[in-house]
Amino acid sequence: MFLLEDKQGKNLHLEHLEDEIINFGVGGGRGAINFLRSLRDMLSGSSRTSVNLTVKWDGAPAIFAGIDPSDNQFFVAKKGAFNIKPQLFKSIKDIDSELSGDLATKFRVAFEEFQKLGIKGVIQGDLMFTKSDIKKEKIDGQNFLTFQPNTIVYATPPESDLGRTINRANIGVVWHTTYTGKSLPEMKASFGVDISKLKKPSSIWMDDATYKDTSGRSTFTEKETQEITKQLSEAGKTFQKINVPLLNSFMRLQESIPLGSSLKTFINSFIREGSRINNPRKASMDYNNFFKSYMDKEILKMKSPAGKQKKTVFRDEYLRELKKHTKNVEQIFIFRNYLINAKLFILRKLNSIKQLTDTFIKTDKGFKVVNPEGYVAIDRVEGNAVKLVDRLEFSYNNFTAVKNWDK
Repeated sequence: MFLLEDKQGKNLHLEHLEDEIINFGVGGGRGAINFLRSLRDMLSGSSRTSVNLTVKWDGAPAIFAGIDPSDNQFFVAKKGAFNIKPQLFKSIKDIDSELSGDLATKFRVAFEEFQKLGIKGVIQGDLMFTKSDIKKEKIDGQNFLTFQPNTIVYATPPESDLGRTINRANIGVVWHTTYTGKSLPEMKASFGVDISKLKKPSSIWMDDATYKDTSGRSTFTEKETQEITKQLSEAGKTFQKINVPLLNSFMRLQESIPLGSSLKTFINSFIREGSRINNPRKASMDYNNFFKSYMDKEILKMKSPAGKQKKTVFRDEYLRELKKHTKNVEQIFIFRNYLINAKLFILRKLNSIKQLTDTFIKTDKGFKVVNPEGYVAIDRVEGNAVKLVDRLEFSYNNFTAVKNWDK
């Protein structure tokens, strides 16, 4: 439910936990609460929790590698691996005929190196670096080896075990998804990759993204457990106030209006401005105005009077319907806020534990320490997954960071 897939069941992208009620209605809202309860239990020291946690690495590009069942040949691929006519690179010649520049160079290295892993099926990961991406930097007086595949700069001391491993490697990758099926078009995605079954040549650095608490310090105190339980309790009470038939009707409305006028687009407009929905009542009314404003612009684009009239009728009909949902949308916003409070509480605890590398963003003034991009929570039983990201922080970092391609 929580992994949005294309028609072939392929891994497209994860959704934010607090948006699940908008994506999937009552089931999504209940699932979001259950995810947070399981994470609370895990961080309170319970061994009975049914959730696995992985770290979101800010890598690029996405890469697929494995064996094509149709001919048992090894391949690497970009996003087109599961098309009706898959775009697979089974030789250096294939890569050179389709790619150019830095991307071609990276895929050549990936093709040569990933053959050494002994991959049995198909796996997906994020490319973190090739040899030329590794830089020596001095940050706050300390020497680091760094690589920056996207927004975040990853850094590790060169004399550390990880630093020495990265220095030897020709390529670095974080694997996160496994695909199984009799043929590529039939394959289904499942989260996680068991890298213990892969060979480990020194020319490849790889990780499976599993959250690692090497210190044993990522456990909530009794007071912290009480605080997050309070937020989840309030979320549960608000959840009960949401009118289910109205919610189902609202979801159908959302599916039939332009994406640019949707509630999720409205929510994203707050994130782009660096703010949260602190006044749910006002925001629920503002959403109606947001929809109207979007449609007014669409009407102006129409050349013919008939086109303008058609859009105007659409606007008025849907605005009339949306207004029936204003009170319920207010409750959805309140519910989301309690989920966000609980999520941020969990993120602060997770971020307090040092992971494999230090993380920075590069700004015009130098390097700034930041948290990892976020985490992915995976239900061990159902296989569902959601992402846990401080959206305001990541949006700000994305906006202020100097990217490699900005130079």
